[in-house]
Amino acid sequence: MAFKIDPETCTACGSCKDECPVDAISAGSVYTIDADVCIDCGACESVCPTEAIHAN
Repeated sequence: MAFKIDPETCTACGSCKDECPVDAISAGSVYTIDADVCIDCGACESVCPTEAIHAN
């Protein structure tokens, strides 16, 4: 089960991207998580200031 970023609450601050140990997060106007690369560690979820990241 990979994590997913809610595009409605993501502010593209970059906190999650910097925290991801496997570079599964891509930058953009809204960040996205590559489910094939995500290792479900939860590091991104714990640092998101807007709580936009949730287990899928």
